[in-house]
Amino acid sequence: MKSKKASESLTIATELVLPNHTNTLGNLMGGNLLYWMDATAAICAHRHAEEVTVTASVNHVAFNHPIKLGDFVTLEAKVSRAFKSSMEIYIDVMVDDIRTNEKIKCNEAIYTFVAIDADGNKVAVPELIPETDIEKERYDAALRRRQLALILAGKLNPSDATELKKLFE
Repeated sequence: MKSKKASESLTIATELVLPNHTNTLGNLMGGNLLYWMDATAAICAHRHAEEVTVTASVNHVAFNHPIKLGDFVTLEAKVSRAFKSSMEIYIDVMVDDIRTNEKIKCNEAIYTFVAIDADGNKVAVPELIPETDIEKERYDAALRRRQLALILAGKLNPSDATELKKLFE
């Protein structure tokens, strides 16, 4: 199976925050942002795998800055690491504040998707080749996150988590 560069999976989506997306304070409701992130990550995962993909988990979401009514929200999703049939997708969320024309990173998330066939069986995905410094950092961190998740699920013995052990040596 052919390897792919991280940039080949880049998916960018832009949304406008409308009144039906907001709470009583005029801020984007978290559920709407989660929906937009899931949809953007799904497209990203499909582009990498070239297969049907499904959300396996939402590993991390950080709501660092409120998004206001009328803001333009840009979601950038990239595969940070591919495993046998799963992919970790890292999503950066930026807002274009229409009042100041400032573009700021306000949220981020990490999702895991799995590629499946028509019968729901897992299928292999291409390896990922990180190129930029941030892609390489996220690539390395993805393995540590995966090892931690496997330990917590009882599927990996902590003594076998080589990448996690390196953090403490």
